[in-house]
Order: sequence, then C-alpha cells, then structure tokens
Amino acid sequence: MEYEKNTKGMVFDIQRFSVHDGPGIRSIVFLKGCPLSCHWCSNPESQRPEKQIMFISHNCIGCGRCTRACPTGALTFNPSFSLDHEKCQRCGRCVDVCFSNALNMSGEVQTVEQVLHELKKDNLHYRRSGGGITLSGGEPLFQPNFARELLKGCKAKGWHTAIETTGFVAASVLESILPWVDLILLDIKHMDGEKHRHYTGQPNQVILNNARIMGSYGTPIIIRVPVIPNVNDSIREIQDIAEFALSIKGVKELHLLPYHRLGENKYQYLGYDYKLKGIEPHNKETIKNLQKAVIEKGFVCKIGG
Repeated sequence: MEYEKNTKGMVFDIQRFSVHDGPGIRSIVFLKGCPLSCHWCSNPESQRPEKQIMFISHNCIGCGRCTRACPTGALTFNPSFSLDHEKCQRCGRCVDVCFSNALNMSGEVQTVEQVLHELKKDNLHYRRSGGGITLSGGEPLFQPNFARELLKGCKAKGWHTAIETTGFVAASVLESILPWVDLILLDIKHMDGEKHRHYTGQPNQVILNNARIMGSYGTPIIIRVPVIPNVNDSIREIQDIAEFALSIKGVKELHLLPYHRLGENKYQYLGYDYKLKGIEPHNKETIKNLQKAVIEKGFVCKIGG
C-alpha cells in the first residue's frame, strides 16, 4: 500500500500504552487544530493549529535566560513574566534555554515517516493485544492530508486504526479518510443546535449529517458523550442523543465521559480563561443514572473511554 511518507503535520503529543480510545494497547497521536472551542476542553493547546508556548509559572526561577534569548523582545519580566503573542515568532529559543521547564512548546512539525518510526516501537504490543493507533486532537481531520497519509501508513503495517473526531469536517474529507479507518469514535455533545453553538462555538448540523455519512460506510462507530454539568447532564438530553444514535448504522455502543478538571491548569499556562471554573464533577450516582437511561435504549454503555 502506497502512502506519502513526507507529508507533514503538526503533532503535539504521542501517548503510548493507552488502553482507551479503541481496543487493545494503543498509541494515541494528538494533532493540533480544531474548529470547536468546547468550554470543557481538556487539551486547550490542541485548538489552535500552530505552535504555542506554554508558561508554567510555578516552575519559573526568574533567571531571565528566556528574555535574553528572545530575538523579538516578546518576553519580559515587568514585574512578572509576560508574553506578547503578536511579537512571538514561536522560534523556541526561549524554550531551549529554560532549564527549569517553565516554558514548553506545544506542537512540532513531523512527517508521516517520523511518526510511523515512533509508533513502530510498540508494534509487538499492538499485535499481541489487538490494539493499534488512534488519531486524536484537537480534531485530527482538521489536517486531512496528514491524517489520511498517516492512516494509510498504519494500515500498510497491518495496524488497527481509529479516529476520535468531533465530526465537524467537510463531507469530502470524510470520504477521503474513512476507507483507512477501522473504528470511529464520534463525539456528540448536544442535540440542541443553539446550546451546541453556545458551548462549543459551532452549530451541530454538520456533525449530525456527517454521523449519517459515517454510518453509511459500515465502519463500526462508538458515540461518546462528554457529560458536562448544567450543559447536557439531564436524563432527557442524554436520551435525545441515544435516540439519534439509534438512527445511525453501525452504532452499538454509547460511552459517557464524565466531566473532569484535569486540563484546567493548561488554560493558565496558555493565558486563557477557563469558562467552567468552579464547576464540580458529577457524583457516581448521577452518572450511573445516565448510564441506565442509555442502556434502556438498547446500547452497550460504558463510563469512560
């Protein structure tokens, strides 16, 4: 199977030995760029497609090396650390001289061949466990050429492939990607278009239409619902999603992903506001009741990915 080894993409992480996001032991490749800006996003560094500098203030020792290394004067201490994003060229020189790990670069341009070389380290684990590769993000299909060629490269090596997607992509992108995908993990946040727009920045009609297109390919689909307090956590709202899922061919499972605050500190590192500050995760009983409502619709329902 031929694929373009030199196709480039922006990768911000590769997570090895995952037992989520698909069957078996997997490697998750996280790509930058997403058309949604969900209030609860646990990977805010994934939303913008370009490199970003993250500042971890509690690691900073105030040595000033970064300000001296910066060629544009984008970094200052006056009296505390400040980054002028308009001046910043994201060259990474400040990161290179930050020995306290207070500055980190999120995002690296890599070729398909470079990523495959890294993934190949766990080939034995994929084969023994029935695992493989999952593309995530961000929205992995935001970089369609890179995602397609990387998936083709994975299939050429005999690996199981999955994509974790928002579904907010052009139909033509789906048609070019789906032949190389063994499992689709599709997020459905809400059936109400206005609520969806308010909490994610985009309407949901494209997503719902694309869910139907995905179903027509016959590829197994798992619907995943991030359950967010005061957003989509009522029995009725979860059942509405389950009823929609009943209309999509290939959907036998619906997973509930309970809200957590594990990525909240990343917003501070990027200089962003966290819009759900003070919101607490659900208790186990609430999630169990939602799980029961999904099972009553005829689905296998797991809590977590």
